[in-house]
Amino acid sequence: MITRDDCEKFDERDVLAPLRREFRLNEGEIYLDGNSLGPVSEASSRRVNEVIDVEWAKGLVRSWNTAGWIDAPTQLGDKLAPLIGARPGEVLVADTLTFLLAKLIGGALELRSDRHVILTDAANFHSDLYIVEAMAAHARRPVIVKAIDRETLDEHLDTDVALVMLTHVDFRTGEMLEMKGITEKVHAAGALMLWDLAHSTGAVPVDLTGCDVDFAAGCGYKYLNGGPGAPAFMYVRDRWQGVTTNPLPGWLGHARPFDFEMHYEPAKGMRAFITSSPSVMALGALDGALDVFARAPMKDIRTKSLALTDLFIALVEEKLPAVFEVVTPREHDKRGSQVALRHRDGYGIVQALIEQGVIGDFRAPDICRFGFTPLYLRFVDVYDAIDRLVDVMERDLYLDERYMVRNAVT
Repeated sequence: MITRDDCEKFDERDVLAPLRREFRLNEGEIYLDGNSLGPVSEASSRRVNEVIDVEWAKGLVRSWNTAGWIDAPTQLGDKLAPLIGARPGEVLVADTLTFLLAKLIGGALELRSDRHVILTDAANFHSDLYIVEAMAAHARRPVIVKAIDRETLDEHLDTDVALVMLTHVDFRTGEMLEMKGITEKVHAAGALMLWDLAHSTGAVPVDLTGCDVDFAAGCGYKYLNGGPGAPAFMYVRDRWQGVTTNPLPGWLGHARPFDFEMHYEPAKGMRAFITSSPSVMALGALDGALDVFARAPMKDIRTKSLALTDLFIALVEEKLPAVFEVVTPREHDKRGSQVALRHRDGYGIVQALIEQGVIGDFRAPDICRFGFTPLYLRFVDVYDAIDRLVDVMERDLYLDERYMVRNAVT
């Protein structure tokens, strides 16, 4: 039996414990939704204030040069690159995840112009499914999108497949796919590989270089703590730069943007994938958030993440036996940094927990989802969260009429 005293001892030995002070966390609240929106860090707050009070207020338009705003998308890309196993010059920070996926899908289709099929996961995040269908519909040739059961990928890999697009960590269940092996199979079939890293980056080690990935993209507002609607990032393997075209070209991706030429000529490297002016304040927030990761090796983050999720699962099964189905894989090599519990009254349970000061979220049709961010989460937080969950279940608080009507955001 695991006790709270045990958890306090775990916290005393935690090498990441000092980083908790870097975040603004509400007193009495246990935040288990960093997989949806990370909290504000002191570093982000300082950087945004610097952008507003110094660079914008005093530098004004000169700051495009003097403060380096014009180079921020590529400089931040280089700063983020180590978190995903990329090399300098292979990552760009800009736009949102869906826009960047559109650019990568369109570019990949042109690289495999003799093929006409895109494979993706039928259980993929819905925005990914929407954008891949849209890009296929607007391709220069007829392209078919096949949304398949990812377990049957081998059966669908043939000479018609141009691109495979999968999400590394499943947004509902937290299952993590085997990146290297899948990428090798896709390449063996002559297709290109695109990974969505939305629920991976900042939570689990990613090695795009070692896995020989062609393309990847992810968002900045989840485990990276870059703020609501934070800029996303895209990765293009160096061998595809200068070869892959940007289907959404814009003036800042031009080789000479301030020559105002009538015809588009792409810039070299990742700059070619810039479309329009970046949101400088949003880039500032993400810039500050990434500073925290300089003090947190991914191996330590992963070790603590697995320990926190192991603890959560063990306590659920110990204190609430047979109440929930744990749908997140138990195997460490198949688990991201979240735990998903299935229950037919999942929405009401999550809402009741929120009122008890434990913030998680709900994913239809029946998933209570809890994210574990090792930078600020303590082991005692996990213990206390389960105690409050036990209270919600034993007193049937989740059956309150207030929880019958869904909020706009669940």
